[in-house]
Amino acid sequence: MRLKDKVAVVTGAASGIGKEIARTFARAGAKIAIADLDPAGADLAAAELNREGGQAIAFGQIDVLVSNAGIQIVAPLEDITFADWKRLLAIHLDGAFLSTRAALRQMYKQGSGSIIYMGSVHSKEASLLKAPYVTAKHGLIGLAKVVAKEGAKHGVRANVICPGFVRTPLVDKQIPEQAKTLGISTQAVIRDVMLKETVDGEFTTVQEVAAAALFFASFESNALTGQSLIVSHGWFMQ
Repeated sequence: MRLKDKVAVVTGAASGIGKEIARTFARAGAKIAIADLDPAGADLAAAELNREGGQAIAFGQIDVLVSNAGIQIVAPLEDITFADWKRLLAIHLDGAFLSTRAALRQMYKQGSGSIIYMGSVHSKEASLLKAPYVTAKHGLIGLAKVVAKEGAKHGVRANVICPGFVRTPLVDKQIPEQAKTLGISTQAVIRDVMLKETVDGEFTTVQEVAAAALFFASFESNALTGQSLIVSHGWFMQ
């Protein structure tokens, strides 16, 4: 029970990585607040957690914030509309800023807290057709470093998880989009684009990302802050 009696807010937790992080934290003893633009999906995820013996709650205490909400736009840079550019950055960066600011105000009162941002291997690297996404994911590392420096005296840590390709609805949507744009098959997108650089030809799983989130959330000292952890089956190494 590494997070016993802790309260964790997870954004984008109605499905995919966020949902698995919420489940993993609940199993570790945390009380979970699920936030998502899909309220019906959030309600279903909360009900599922409660059935599994977790506790999804309204909150006044925040020990962990997982800023996970995100979307993807796949297109050549010259074809991306300014509206789509702004929409993606608003969800990834404005959302991270607003949730961070709200969490910090509570965490500073408590004198402790952990903020975890969902970056990507695209926080470190670039790929074709993903200009706004790559820009946003690089920005999260900068935000985490500032939060780590400003939050240290208040006992607040900030770190970034950088997963490789995870088979979520977000990635499933990209596969046919990339196949169409690149003029290749969906199988070739998976084999030659998404998994080509991994050491084993495997997708990163939601469970692997959730394990990294639990590691960050339960590490209770400033020895580990302002860092980014790549979870990608070797897709990117440093």
